[in-house]
Amino acid sequence: MYTVIDILKKTFQRSIIESFPDLASDGGVIDAEITRSTQSKFGHYQFNGAMKLTKQLRQNPRMIAEQIMNHVGVEIDGEKIIASMEIAGPGFINITLDSSFVSSRVKKALNSSRLGLEKPEEIKKVVIDFCGANTAKEMHVGHLRSSIIGETLCRLFEFLGHDVLRLSHIGDWGTQFGMLITYMKDEVPEVLKGEQAPDSTALVQWYREAKKRFDADPVFKERSQKEVVALQGGELEAMKAWKHICAISHESFQEIYDILDVTVIERGESFYNSRLSGIVQDLEEKGLVTISDGARCAFLDGFINREGEPLPMIIQKSDGGYNYSTTDMAAIRHRVEEENADRIIYVTDAGQATHFAMIFKLAEKAGYVNPEKTQVHHVPFGLVCGEDGKKFRTRSGDTERLIDLLNEAISRAQAIVDERNPDMPEEERVELARCLGIGAVKYADLSSNRTSDYIFSYDRMLQFEGNTAAFLMYAYVRVVGIKRKLGLDESELSLDSEINLNHPSEIALGVHLLQFPEVLDKMAQELLPNRLTDYLYGLADKFNAFFRDCRVEGTEEQNSRLLLCEAVARTLKKGLEILGVKTVQRM
Repeated sequence: MYTVIDILKKTFQRSIIESFPDLASDGGVIDAEITRSTQSKFGHYQFNGAMKLTKQLRQNPRMIAEQIMNHVGVEIDGEKIIASMEIAGPGFINITLDSSFVSSRVKKALNSSRLGLEKPEEIKKVVIDFCGANTAKEMHVGHLRSSIIGETLCRLFEFLGHDVLRLSHIGDWGTQFGMLITYMKDEVPEVLKGEQAPDSTALVQWYREAKKRFDADPVFKERSQKEVVALQGGELEAMKAWKHICAISHESFQEIYDILDVTVIERGESFYNSRLSGIVQDLEEKGLVTISDGARCAFLDGFINREGEPLPMIIQKSDGGYNYSTTDMAAIRHRVEEENADRIIYVTDAGQATHFAMIFKLAEKAGYVNPEKTQVHHVPFGLVCGEDGKKFRTRSGDTERLIDLLNEAISRAQAIVDERNPDMPEEERVELARCLGIGAVKYADLSSNRTSDYIFSYDRMLQFEGNTAAFLMYAYVRVVGIKRKLGLDESELSLDSEINLNHPSEIALGVHLLQFPEVLDKMAQELLPNRLTDYLYGLADKFNAFFRDCRVEGTEEQNSRLLLCEAVARTLKKGLEILGVKTVQRM
C-alpha cells in the first residue's frame, strides 16, 4: 500500500507531462513536489512544483499551476482520491482528499501489521554505532542522548524492514588499563583473583587513584607501561585481569541498558587491535600518510586548524602507539568489507563532527567506502543542560551519573502516580511509575531537535499537558478506556467492518493516521527523531479533538468510530515503541 504522498506524486508527475509534453522529451527528471499542509485551511496536501517550472516554461507560476491542475485526474484505478483542489499564493495547489478514500485507507492500514507501511524493495544492512561507554568508568548523562537516539534509530530501521547491527564502540583498550591493572595488583589483588566482586563505583575510584599515581610516580608509570606491553602481547595474567575489569564494567552498563530498554553489542577498541598495524601499512602503501613530528598523519583537503594551517589526522603516534582515528579507520573498513554495511550511522556528540568528517573522507580516499554503495552518516547531538542553561552536573559540580538521573526520574514519577492513583494496586503503581519516569526522560530528549542543546527538567517532562510522554500515554489509555467501557477487548473488534469518516474531526484524524508511513520515511532520511514525536503529538491532539466532537458509545457510528480509535491506539503504540516509550493500560 503506497503512501498518499507517493500516489499524489505519481498523479501530478503524469499531469505535468500531459500539460507540458516538451519537458518529458528533454529527458530531465520531473519532480512533482508534494508536501503535507501545515494548516487545515490549505487542505491536506500541497503541490509546490509550479514555481520551479517558471524558468523552463517562461510562464507565470499561477498559469502553470492552473494547467497542471486541469490535467490532474481525481481518480486512480477507479477510486476517487481528490475531493477538491485550489490554487493559492504564487502557484501552490492545495489538495483536499476525498473522505471515502481516507476511510478506505484507514481500514487497510488497520488491517496491516505494518500500519500501511510498504516493505522495502531492497533490505539494507544498517550498522548503527551508539552509546560508546568507557570501561572502568561509569556511564554519565553524556551517554544518555547517544543511547536514546541510537536505540530509536535501530528500532526505526528494524520496523522499516532492514537488517540492523547495533554496536557500542566502547573504550576498553590502551594505556589506562596498564595503570589500572598495576594499581589493582598493588592495592586490591584479591579483586583480580576473583575473590571479591566490587561494583563499578569502586572501579572508578581505583582508576582515579591509579591516574594520580601514574602522573606522580615514575616507577609506577614504568610498571604500568610494561603492563600495557604485556596486555597488547596477550600475556595470560594481564589478559585475565583486563577481562575481569571489563566484566565489572559490563555489569554496570547492562543495568542501565535494562532500565533504558536498550539492546546493543559491545564491540570495543580491543576488537580492532589486531587490525591497526595493517591499517597504517595499507594507508602508507596508498600514499595517504605523511610523517609529521615523528607521527604518521593523513592531511585531507578542506581541514585546517584555528591558525589556518592543515589539520593532521594522526593514525600512529610518534611513540608507535595508535589512537581513536586508527581504531575508527579499522572499524569502518571492517563494517564495510566484512559486515557488508549499506549504511553506517555514528551517534555521538557534536564535538566529534570534525573527527568523523575526516574519518569518512580518508576512508573514501583509501577505498574502504564507496559512496555509491555505502552511505556513512554522523548523527551529532547537542548538550544536556541543567535548568540554569549550563552543562548538566550535580550540585557538587560533578558530572551526573546516568543511573542516578534515571532513578530520580522513576522516584519523581512514583510520587505523581501515588498521588493520582492511591487506590491502584502497589505492583501496578510501581510499574506505571517506571514506564512514566523512563518514558518521560526519553521523550523529552527525542522531542528536542538532536542538533540543539536542551534543558533537562523533571517537572516539565513529567507534565500531563503539552508535548510529553505522559500526554501521549494518556491518549493511548483513553482508547483503552473506551473499549473497556464497552466491554470489548482487541480480539472482539471486527476489523472487517466499514469505516465511514464524515465529521471534519474524523476526517482530520484519518488523514493524520495515513501520514504515519510518510513520517517514518522522512525520519529515516533525516535521522531526526523529533519528526516522529511531532507527528505523535499531532495525532494525540487530533484524537482529543475527535473525542470532544464525536461521541462513540451508543451512536449509529459506534463501530466505525471504534475502529478509528483502534487505528489511533495501534499507531500511538507503534510510534512510542519506536521511541522506546512503553504504553500502559491505566493511568
